[in-house]
Amino acid sequence: MTAPTQAAMSWPDLTVWAVVNAVNLLQAAGFLSRLRTGSLATNHVLGLVIMALAIPATAALVAFIRARSLWLAWAGPAAFLAFVLLMVVVEYIAPIEFRSPARPAVLVPYLVLFFGAILLMGLPMFSLDRRLWLVTVATTALLLGSMGLALRAGVG
Repeated sequence: MTAPTQAAMSWPDLTVWAVVNAVNLLQAAGFLSRLRTGSLATNHVLGLVIMALAIPATAALVAFIRARSLWLAWAGPAAFLAFVLLMVVVEYIAPIEFRSPARPAVLVPYLVLFFGAILLMGLPMFSLDRRLWLVTVATTALLLGSMGLALRAGVG
């Protein structure tokens, strides 16, 4: 049995890989901006870019569903779209402060959907292409590290 290669991957697989890594990098930049500015202003702008990533994620989800792919292929994009929907509501349509003070009724689903989407979008790459999976591991580590720094500084 040979290791899977990038050539064996479909465009929806690569699209989801690009989305998860873009989300990781954008959110890491958002956390790092909080350290510099102490505000969520940059995060708000980056959130708009993350929302735009729902377009390719939706295209990949539709392709996975049409191809009758296994649940693990479409679960990540589906979780990401659920996260984006929640984000649009609580951050843009009817903004509510849920981070500080913490409002668990909003914060818990927000974090579960966000990190669940990251995990579910990145996990399939482990069996598809280990090198691309390692890129996702690196961008996720960057995200978690920047989040930890922001939390430590009191701006998480």
